[in-house]
Amino acid sequence: MQLPTAHGALRSWRIEDAAALVESGNNRNVWLTLRDIFPHPYTLADAETFLGRVVGLEPELSFCVEVEGRMAGGIGLHMQGDVHHRNAELGYWLAQEFWGRGIMSSAVQVMVEYGFSNLPLERIEAYVFANNPASARVLEKAAFVFEGRLRRNVLKDGEFLDSLVYARLRDDKRA
Repeated sequence: MQLPTAHGALRSWRIEDAAALVESGNNRNVWLTLRDIFPHPYTLADAETFLGRVVGLEPELSFCVEVEGRMAGGIGLHMQGDVHHRNAELGYWLAQEFWGRGIMSSAVQVMVEYGFSNLPLERIEAYVFANNPASARVLEKAAFVFEGRLRRNVLKDGEFLDSLVYARLRDDKRA
């Protein structure tokens, strides 16, 4: 599957993305913005494990962010369960060389439209570390609404951080 964005495309992950995934993902500055499920250092084994989980999964919930024909990052929806089963959490990351170019803003918008069009979702939410204002701005550009601050709820790299909670509802205005 391929979904066009203003800067490239969201496309299905492929097993052959493993080496590029390691090259882009094995960066401490990228890791500092993500949950620890995305390890550092990021190894070929990590890439192969991830790709083994997502390649061929239906419905597709995780996509490669491709820019200029290159793997630039990843984006995905994580379906919630129980009473939250009509919710998904949005996660995304971008290789440092692509930061500051508006790439993720357009990728988030396309991913949200895909989620609401293809999945029985009422709400898509995202959590951003408070020390990452660029990521908060990505969500704001995609018409996500700031809902609150979870104080000192993350321990990342030995430091407690606040999380900022953003959400977009199915019937919220488009960005």
